[in-house]
Amino acid sequence: MSTPTAVPPAQLVPLESPRLGSTIDYEKFLDCVHCGLCTASCPTYLETANENDSPRGRIYLMRAVTDGRLEMSPQVSRHLELCLDCRSCETACPSGVQYGRLIEPFRVQMQQQGAAGKPTKPGWFQKYILYGMFPYPRRLRAALWPARVMQTLGVDRLAEKMGLLKLLPEKLQRMQNLLPPLQPRGPALPEFLPAIGTRRARVGLFTGCVADAMFHHVHWATARVLQHNGCDVYTPQTQACCGAIHYHSGASEPAIDLARTNAKAFSRDDLDAVIVNVAGCGSMLKDYGHVAHEVLPGDAALGSQLTAFASKIRDVNEFLAQLGPVPPKHAVPIRATYHDACHLVHAQRIREQPRRLLEMIPGLTLVPLAESDICCGAAGSYNLTEPEMADRLGQRKLKNILATNADAVISANAGCTLQMLSQLRSAGRDIPVLHPMELLDRAYQGPDAKS
Repeated sequence: MSTPTAVPPAQLVPLESPRLGSTIDYEKFLDCVHCGLCTASCPTYLETANENDSPRGRIYLMRAVTDGRLEMSPQVSRHLELCLDCRSCETACPSGVQYGRLIEPFRVQMQQQGAAGKPTKPGWFQKYILYGMFPYPRRLRAALWPARVMQTLGVDRLAEKMGLLKLLPEKLQRMQNLLPPLQPRGPALPEFLPAIGTRRARVGLFTGCVADAMFHHVHWATARVLQHNGCDVYTPQTQACCGAIHYHSGASEPAIDLARTNAKAFSRDDLDAVIVNVAGCGSMLKDYGHVAHEVLPGDAALGSQLTAFASKIRDVNEFLAQLGPVPPKHAVPIRATYHDACHLVHAQRIREQPRRLLEMIPGLTLVPLAESDICCGAAGSYNLTEPEMADRLGQRKLKNILATNADAVISANAGCTLQMLSQLRSAGRDIPVLHPMELLDRAYQGPDAKS
């Protein structure tokens, strides 16, 4: 009697991965009529003049891959990875194409599927620096402690002159070059700060990760400005990174976990708004509902929770302009130029509000900046992962800044501030890059303003 042949279990048969882009609402691809009006505003197209590096070119590539007319090759992937996700094309587009809702979920799927349907594993830089350190303010502060000591003693400048920094891996060299002069951290923001004068609103203050570690003084300035404008300010200690670092590099699950944490941290019913002073964080927080739908489309409860939270997010410039700012009384006599952070002007459509607030400051002269709304090359972690293009755009921004003969540059985004400070230092120019709230804080407090 013969022995029966074993039948392989069905679960061992490999399943074909879903096609890239298949979870994206296909109508969003069709919104693009390929008119080309976006090309003049796209930073990478301005630099390369390559149609594949333009918004309409990238939409065509993504749609062709989704349709199965084009394989996801290294060349196609490269054109999509080079995108800064600055969303300037959305401002220029007459058809209302939601480019961010195409490129972001598509790149998440690229990360998840990778080559041959296998997820792309993060390299050492992503694993230990972008994901393991940047999103955690305490870890980042601890990592910055040696840098503070080196800056205080001048060891960093000596090491640079001796060429010792060139011994570091390239990405760590760039991190060193991007480090701003680190101010003394000062005390932690308390959970609650009361309004000065009549209370007009109750707000939460989002502090984030990199901004909290490097620009803690800007958070204090923001809180004081809000107090001067009649706001009770709550700063939950349980809040976390906004998740943009993860989501924009294709790591969707950690981004969702951080979104849940933040929605819970700011769950007070009596908050009129949750205030953000970093453009990139504000854009991500406002997109939480979209992100939930893109990552977990079947979880209606999560989508509803994150959409409700996102509806309370306000950039501080946007909020103050809507509230009706208290006019500051003290002069800040400097000549400054304002840079439009991409995720403020394009993603959040906030352009005039910061300028109106700055124009209220006695003594402050605002001079126009050419190509103010063209990306400076920061784009979150882009200036670490795409150094060549980031430097080209940084030099373009530097040239326009120097042409203004301004005493200071104003920026409402931490990443832009780091990028422009680095470019100014490389050119030997000691020009500060300040947040609008720093200048307003000086104008409210006077010459003895706290830093």
